Amino acid sequence: NSLHFHPSIHAAFLLLIPLYSPLLPPCIHPETTLFFPALCRNSNVGSSFSINASTGSKKKVLIVNTSSGGHAVIGFYFAKELLGSGHQVTVFTVGDESSDKMKKPPFNRFSEITSAGGKTVWGNPAEVGKVVGEESFDVVLDNNGKDLETVRPVVDWAKSSGVEQFLFISSAGIYKPTDEPPHVEGDVVKADASHVAVEEYISQTFSSWASFRPQYMIGSGNNKDCEEWFFDRIVRDRPIPIPGSGMQLTNISHVKDLSSMLTLAVENPASASGNIFNCVSDRAVTLDGMAKLCAQAAGLPVKIVHYDPKAIGIDAKKAFPFRNMHFYAEPRAAKEILGWKASTYLPDDLKERYEEYVKIGRDKKDIKFELDDKILEALKAPAA
Repeated sequence: NSLHFHPSIHAAFLLLIPLYSPLLPPCIHPETTLFFPALCRNSNVGSSFSINASTGSKKKVLIVNTSSGGHAVIGFYFAKELLGSGHQVTVFTVGDESSDKMKKPPFNRFSEITSAGGKTVWGNPAEVGKVVGEESFDVVLDNNGKDLETVRPVVDWAKSSGVEQFLFISSAGIYKPTDEPPHVEGDVVKADASHVAVEEYISQTFSSWASFRPQYMIGSGNNKDCEEWFFDRIVRDRPIPIPGSGMQLTNISHVKDLSSMLTLAVENPASASGNIFNCVSDRAVTLDGMAKLCAQAAGLPVKIVHYDPKAIGIDAKKAFPFRNMHFYAEPRAAKEILGWKASTYLPDDLKERYEEYVKIGRDKKDIKFELDDKILEALKAPAA
């Protein structure tokens, strides 16, 4: 096993420099002007930094998993990947096992976790100690909380229980909008974003920690519409109304790539420690491009119309599944520090998702397009 560091990183370790705050650009140390090349916007550290480490000892990992929104699928894939690599996993899902939410993906596929040797429990994360009992863990991932009030009890319990490494699923929405995309680690974040306080608290509590900032994601088991929004219109021969020019850049990642990044952090804790990672794929797609790729996956033609939400009096957040702006981050830190590589390809991923879309019969469901119709009426465009 070997680690090869850039000389300036050697110097940082030898001087026992404290960890940077996630609230400050990590290129500049808060107490000195020490340069940290691994996380700077224009860093070339990848050419002088390499990791060649084995997975080492197997870990016991607790995943605190949300019961709502699109992030739940991250914990599902992460658990399966860890189990496949020989680690022990307990998935702690927020809420009650008997709730209707558990009848939906990915929760209705938890047998894939238990059949691979994993455990599943349910409860209130504020009482995590009561739920898991005396069981000890090496690593905890919080894939639930968005604010300090929710995450603090998990962090405090983990620290008092002797957990060695704490990982947190944050959000790339934490970045301030920029005129110079993409977002990279170290860019300015919104001071009022609730994830900021969480990242700061974790960094103060644990010496071995890392935060991951995802964007939009796809993958079997996802319960939040993304590509389905496009398929709904394409299969019904309806126009796809896209706000603005359609040239806005975004990032849509397969959950397999996100879980592989998290697994690298578990298996290389010293390298991951103290870092923030954009948990995203390494390619952007335009909003128009997403519509075209979805149509290509379905083998059907696509009709795109563009509109100005303000001129029509439409809230784009309700009428369209993505931000009406450039919202694109790059996974530079994961590539440079963890040696992570994307293994998926969006056009192929969309074909897989379309097959599943048809398999569950969503292409035959009766769907209302009231907002679409309002947009098309204002544009004097036919609905079909």
